[in-house]
Amino acid sequence: MIALTDLFIYGAIALLLLFTFTWLIQLQTKNAAIVDTIWSASFPMLAIIYFIFVNGYMPRQLLILGAVCCWGFRLAFHLYQRTVGQPEDVRYTALRKEWGDKQNILMLRFYYFQAILALVLSLPFALIMVNPAEELNYFEIIGGVIWFVALIGETIADNQLKKFKESPSNKGKVCDRGLWYYSRHPNYFFEWMIWIGFFVMALSSPFGYISIICPIAMWFFLTKVTGIKYTEEQMVKSRGQKFIEYQKTTSPFIPLPKRKP
Repeated sequence: MIALTDLFIYGAIALLLLFTFTWLIQLQTKNAAIVDTIWSASFPMLAIIYFIFVNGYMPRQLLILGAVCCWGFRLAFHLYQRTVGQPEDVRYTALRKEWGDKQNILMLRFYYFQAILALVLSLPFALIMVNPAEELNYFEIIGGVIWFVALIGETIADNQLKKFKESPSNKGKVCDRGLWYYSRHPNYFFEWMIWIGFFVMALSSPFGYISIICPIAMWFFLTKVTGIKYTEEQMVKSRGQKFIEYQKTTSPFIPLPKRKP
């Protein structure tokens, strides 16, 4: 059985090449937002690498490989549709302005940080792949169910927001329909639940409990860094009082009944 450290070395090499190539592309296009799509797609790439190099229990390996690929490629395609042909996201234009003449080298460093984060977050995939047990554990079944429900929820939330934005009559309005009636960010919530599913699946593997760092890290990034915090700052600027009223009555993360303003 291949060592876990060897898997991470192979994964690190692949990520180094992938994110360096992505950085070279953004040098030409002047649109650094491509990294969002590539970051999502990097997880299926890592899962495929782990699958190739690990000779484990095939049903388990196919389970996690299928889960990661379905989730990662769906998210990557969704982000690609949002960014293709569009101006660079204001997050990256702000970074370019802040970094000035050093923007190219600092952007490369930023891309490499994304690569390191992807490698760390792939921990549950690797742990599940190397599990030598010859049968599926109830943790893997429960985790798979959580993953499936979360994937459906995230897909529904993304599609509801997409259809809302496509209607000209909704210009300047706040999406408060469907899942968005119960949460200001149901897509982020279900994305986090997907990582909960991966963690629960990993609990059947030796030392699987250490992968708890993954849903904790995702919760932090989604709620405190690039997710809710950034999105709501932009929504207040673009929607003003309408979004402020929406904030008063709607849960920021977990879907819950409306509250009185």
